[in-house]
Amino acid sequence: MLRIITDKGEAKQELKRIENRTHNDETHIQESIVKEIIATVRKHGNQALFDYTQKFDRQTINESNLKVSGAEIDTAYQQISRDLLSAIKLAAKQIEAFHQQRVPKSWVSFPTDGVTLGRRYTPVDRAGLYVPGGRASYPSTVLMNAIPAKVAKVPRIVMVTPPSEGAKINPAVLVAASEAGVTEIYRVGGAQAVAALAYGTETIPNVDVITGPGNIFVTLAKKEVFGTVGIDSLAGPSEVLVIADKQANPVHVAADLLAQAEHDPLAAAILITDYLPLAQGVQKEVVKQLENHPRKVLTEKAIAHYGVVIVTENLEEAAQLSNLFAPEHLELEVEEPWELMTHIRHAGAIFLGNSTPEAVGDYLAGPNHTLPTSGAARYASALGVETFMKYSSLIEYNPHALQKVSNAIMALTEAEGLPSHGDSVKLRINPDGKP
Repeated sequence: MLRIITDKGEAKQELKRIENRTHNDETHIQESIVKEIIATVRKHGNQALFDYTQKFDRQTINESNLKVSGAEIDTAYQQISRDLLSAIKLAAKQIEAFHQQRVPKSWVSFPTDGVTLGRRYTPVDRAGLYVPGGRASYPSTVLMNAIPAKVAKVPRIVMVTPPSEGAKINPAVLVAASEAGVTEIYRVGGAQAVAALAYGTETIPNVDVITGPGNIFVTLAKKEVFGTVGIDSLAGPSEVLVIADKQANPVHVAADLLAQAEHDPLAAAILITDYLPLAQGVQKEVVKQLENHPRKVLTEKAIAHYGVVIVTENLEEAAQLSNLFAPEHLELEVEEPWELMTHIRHAGAIFLGNSTPEAVGDYLAGPNHTLPTSGAARYASALGVETFMKYSSLIEYNPHALQKVSNAIMALTEAEGLPSHGDSVKLRINPDGKP
């Protein structure tokens, strides 16, 4: 059952406990396992992938089926319903339309007193996308990771995903990859797949950026290879924080909390309200909606450990507590959501109003659903086109402009004890070519 907390100090302590829910004594053991996996993949390439897939996934892969064939993708289109295909196409269209608006533009300033400055954006050469398997398949994750890379004009988009029974890949995942512009797909998952993307094997190319969520081993592997490649984030378990007032529907709020809790036993579902009767109504409704829930055991575990209702004096206090937690998903189910939004400083995505459940953002609203978790929204943002691009600064000085700043540059080079830096300026401004 959801606990109800009315004390502000206790509420802060509980939010901090939930934020730190992934910190445990097993992490150092998991890190050593991940390091060993990465080292083995670097040394043995494909064979390590085959061995680890047999060990961890209980599936057999080899040189002949590591890469998903075009025929398999064609077959996948025949295996999903027309309704699902239409939904995937609609989601892809809306996600692409949103991200097209977010492409950073290169720019060059008009020359000012002999100085021209600018910034040039270019995509990475190769992007690696990790799509999790396990408890469920996620075509939406494919779309959210691949489409920004496609919009960024990444020439080569590589996807890895763990195989299910019979070494098969979920057909909806394959269709989503095809619709999103993925150029090649490999049936391998876990830390070994991340290592393959980072360092390459005989079959899988090394990439420049790795994105996509996964379990703790995938996350630790991304952390380990960061620096060799770029990554999107170190994603933790999903979380939602709902701020609701007395006009909110307890049935809807309860459903929104359960929509996060059903993801994972570590998922967090938090309600903050200034209206005690709503808190009590949501508490009862969660119990009711869980009665015949298909994922009851998993969802109940998440609610029991990381579900909470906090009752505050007012909505401003609710916003303060939300900023303290910096949630991945924030729903504002209040009478004036846009006004309350002005008090929000930290959130991965904000869903405004009673008719905007977080699920619309998960699937097809357009903004990306790969978001910062575990308090990272204090400094990080959603995955986007920018994740797959980098920029080069553009700098041009004409002789007059260099002459004008030469004394300042040479004063700084002398202060830092770097004489050749100063000479590189002197040799250009001195007519006789002497420093």
